[in-house]
Amino acid sequence: MKEHDSRAIALTVAAAFFMEMLDASIITTALPAIGAAFGGTALGASASVTVYLVAMAVFVPAAGWCGERYGARRVFALAVGAFTLASLLCGLAPSLWLLIAARVLQGAAAAFMSPVGRFVVLQETPQHRIIEGIATITWPGLIAPVLGPPLGGFIVSHFSWRWIFLINVPLGLAGIWLVLRHIPRRPPTRRAGFDAPGFFLTAAALAALVEGLSGLGGNRGELAWPLFLILAGLAAGVAAVRHARRAQDPMLDLRAFRVPTYALAIGSFGFVSRVAINASPFLLPLMFQIGFAMPPTRAGLMVLVYMVGNLLMKSATTPVLRRFGFRRVLTVNGALCTATLAACGLLAPGLPMPLVYAALLLAGMSRSMNFTAVNTLAFADVDAERRAGASALATMLQQVAMTLGVAFAAFALGASQTLRAAPALELADFRNVWFAVALLMGLATAGALRLDPAAGASVSGKAQ
Repeated sequence: MKEHDSRAIALTVAAAFFMEMLDASIITTALPAIGAAFGGTALGASASVTVYLVAMAVFVPAAGWCGERYGARRVFALAVGAFTLASLLCGLAPSLWLLIAARVLQGAAAAFMSPVGRFVVLQETPQHRIIEGIATITWPGLIAPVLGPPLGGFIVSHFSWRWIFLINVPLGLAGIWLVLRHIPRRPPTRRAGFDAPGFFLTAAALAALVEGLSGLGGNRGELAWPLFLILAGLAAGVAAVRHARRAQDPMLDLRAFRVPTYALAIGSFGFVSRVAINASPFLLPLMFQIGFAMPPTRAGLMVLVYMVGNLLMKSATTPVLRRFGFRRVLTVNGALCTATLAACGLLAPGLPMPLVYAALLLAGMSRSMNFTAVNTLAFADVDAERRAGASALATMLQQVAMTLGVAFAAFALGASQTLRAAPALELADFRNVWFAVALLMGLATAGALRLDPAAGASVSGKAQ
């Protein structure tokens, strides 16, 4: 395949990912308007966020199987089409319950878009271009969660909340055309039957964990139900793993964990680093509004500085990885990421704004490098036979890490406030949480030392 063809495929998948991830984050600032439109509250409208996450968790396990069984191009195009249709239904919903139903369809479609899209890029990108391909489809996950809330606030302030969904319709139609134009047809590679027990066990585990962690993060005192869901999810997860080890052709394909680089990047230090870094987009806007007493619009603009750091690092990621290799980048950049997270805890209203901007810029740059390096390393040594299952498994664990990052930050804020016996959150609470998040990142960086110096050399070209 020509290099410009693989680049067009990666850009097509990245555009679909951006639409999906932006939709997941843009809705948060629109919840008060949605609740008011249907005669309710923001809390009642928040069910539209929860069902999206749960629906995505339920259907992710089937994505790898469907992509192999029916063809990745066909499944990806149908997923983009279903997401576009669901967006239209959300924008036209006459009641809250119909909006929630449409969000379930959106979440289910998103569950197929992420792993199947990544599998397409891995399948169609030459080995020496894997870094560029993964970097291209990683940037939506870096930018969309930061851009979503301020963009949602702008749309709600100047237009109707319905446009946060309706803008997906032309984007989705264009996406379907791009998928059919650029992604080549490949014959299905999987003939085995559907592993129903494995699917239900894995889906139950993910749904319970995502719902439990979300409830724990948004909890204001009652812990019994979220903790019960988390324990139930862990139990279902153990059962799913046991089934996967015994079944002849399981839904949950664990073979990728036999690859050391994949196991470390997805299930070990990479998972911990994602938990730490995913707390940042949640903490920053709250800290600027509560700790700095900034209005929401200005707080959103401050977070955009963080996003600029993500964008600036994108062009440097590939040459840096090729020059220094994965182990050195993940350890040195991990230390820098730890330092910038701790530095966010030292920010205060009295500091010169250029210093604040510099801290946010460096935090965004180190976050971008970590995301791309970990995501690329995960698939550097995974062979073609395992890539579909490895992609679905990575999506599951990344979703849990994202939810856990927000839940950890929210719960830690509440714990800090309770320990101080304070009536409301203050800047000191955010400082404590930033230091805790930095500690997590430091532990992840220490785990990266376990990498072989030549890890990922097949894609970076840097052999020690």
